[in-house]
Amino acid sequence: MKKPLLALAASLAWACAAQAADIKLVVNADQPGPVIHRNIYGQFAEHLGTGIYEGMWVGPESKIPNVRGWRKDVVAALKELKVPLVRWPGGCFADEYHWREGIGPRKQRPVKVNTTWGGVAENNAVGTHEFFDLVDQLGAEAYVNGNMGTGSPQEMAEWLEYMTAEGHSTLADLRRKNGHDKPFKVSYFAVGNETWGCGGNMRPEYYADMYRHWATFLKTPENNRPKFVASGGNDQDTTWEDVLSKSVRFNFDAISHHAYTFPSGQWEPKGPAAGFPEAEWISMLSQVSKIDSTLTKTAAVLDRNDPKKRLEIYFDEWGSWYDPEPGSNPGFLVQRNTLRDALLAALHFNVFHAHADRVKMTNVAQMVNVLQAMILTSRDKLVLTPTYHAFALYTPFQDATSLPATIENNPVYKVGATEMPELSATAARGRDGKLYVGVVNSNATQGAELVLQVGANAPKSVKGRLLTATAMDAQNELGKAPQVTPVAYEAQAVDGRLTLKLPAKSIVVVAVEG
Repeated sequence: MKKPLLALAASLAWACAAQAADIKLVVNADQPGPVIHRNIYGQFAEHLGTGIYEGMWVGPESKIPNVRGWRKDVVAALKELKVPLVRWPGGCFADEYHWREGIGPRKQRPVKVNTTWGGVAENNAVGTHEFFDLVDQLGAEAYVNGNMGTGSPQEMAEWLEYMTAEGHSTLADLRRKNGHDKPFKVSYFAVGNETWGCGGNMRPEYYADMYRHWATFLKTPENNRPKFVASGGNDQDTTWEDVLSKSVRFNFDAISHHAYTFPSGQWEPKGPAAGFPEAEWISMLSQVSKIDSTLTKTAAVLDRNDPKKRLEIYFDEWGSWYDPEPGSNPGFLVQRNTLRDALLAALHFNVFHAHADRVKMTNVAQMVNVLQAMILTSRDKLVLTPTYHAFALYTPFQDATSLPATIENNPVYKVGATEMPELSATAARGRDGKLYVGVVNSNATQGAELVLQVGANAPKSVKGRLLTATAMDAQNELGKAPQVTPVAYEAQAVDGRLTLKLPAKSIVVVAVEG
């Protein structure tokens, strides 16, 4: 009985191998598409929990090494990611933020209650000048979110004047008195945030009228005019984009959209960040298809109302959101970051690349210690999360030219009633001239083999990095050896075929040679 069973097992193994070999990724390098804007890899820092205070800002007097209050170790780690842009001060916090409370001597700034996040004291130590110092240290652009919820058109207009005015107005001179002679470079400015919810619970038609009203008074020198951003829809609702793109015609360059991912697919309960079954692994990753469909619908709306493609889509809040970490302040949005989050990020990147003609910015929520963070800190220590490493793998795609990439015979990954394509891929020509390919294997238990073809030819070799781990919820914890770190990866063509061997639950990004 043993011999037939062994023969059957060998036959099944061969059949699986043959099936895997038939999976093919075809990249058409002679059909360049839109540029993948570097700001698709943008970041988000909100006054929320320890996302800024403690996590990044410790103050100039701290014993933790810092530059003018910003932690050296955190800034150095973020610079390695080539962070292109930072959105600040929120989020929901932005619509209770009054900019005048965050300028001048820090010891004289008012202390308020952060009623949005955790009910803790907000001492306004990080304000306009500190934020621009951070983006300068990072070499990033500034995306400032204005307060429509509790502010006024005058307050918003005066903040822009304070930041951008060149002459000798009272506000420009106040900026100089506070230590910054030249105007700040404001690349992007949002008129409100989540106006459908925490930003005012508005209807889209009401907000569109408000936007037209407020935008009338938003004036800057022409050489320092930001791109103005309207607050758009949430999840799969594209009504906001439709109304705005039909009715607003000036000081209007982009529409934001927000969507988070929960294992349960619903707001409450969301599901745990770690210790989850495979059913929650696939339920999480499969929901990225909703992001793809939402962007497809949003692009269709804008193509109808804005055929010249003047308006851009900024997906400026996205990422994983789980039940609060036990023992933490629920308002601090503390959660663990695991291998699942790394794959979730990479799947988002592949979708954003596919919509690069309209999507020119996205912002993961958030940079440090909050939601799907890049970095976790505790006192003077830090750890790089799996999501950080996913961003690191994909840095070659910043400002790269997208290329069509098609997976033939893509297997279906299924757990219970939930299914999704097993493999996801993207390709682009980097600014360095190299052809880059990124592939995600979402299957938590099975590896895959993928034949890579560029046009009608097989590349000679590829070289890059691989990210995976043994457990679905593998994580990097403070004071412990990291479980999720990239390793070198390369493959050579054999008999005219180049095969990428993809472990279960993995991300591979490679440069194609030859």
